[in-house]
Amino acid sequence: MRLLIAFLLPWLTFFTIGRPISGIICLILQITLLGWIPATIWAVYALSQYNTDQKIKNSFGK
Repeated sequence: MRLLIAFLLPWLTFFTIGRPISGIICLILQITLLGWIPATIWAVYALSQYNTDQKIKNSFGK
């Protein structure tokens, strides 16, 4: 579900993973039409990093 949000509303992805400052910066970037693609790429990358961090945290038993 977060991946779909990352494609449609990239800035909202950052709020769902607990990075509100990045979300605001991404929203400013997304406001411009040319900034939409970099914002989407950034959101997908941040989401993949978040998922990796969660897997590592779970493997060590928090």
